[in-house]
Amino acid sequence: MSKNDFLIIHPEVQQALENNLPIVALESTIISHGMPWPQNAITAKAVEDEVRRYGNVIARIEKKSKKSMKNSVTGENKTL
Repeated sequence: MSKNDFLIIHPEVQQALENNLPIVALESTIISHGMPWPQNAITAKAVEDEVRRYGNVIARIEKKSKKSMKNSVTGENKTL
């Protein structure tokens, strides 16, 4: 069993890993159940914007099922 059986790495994150660029991991709890809508999405976007402003790549950790985790970036949180 390889990490690909459990992990999906977004192309932007993979490129950052390959080029030794800074990555900040953000978890998705704030979006899914940490705050009420729409404040959760507004806050998450503000945090992501601030992290990117300093040249970091965002790897959002999202648990998709018991067997998979996904690193995604801004714009890929529609399935939550």
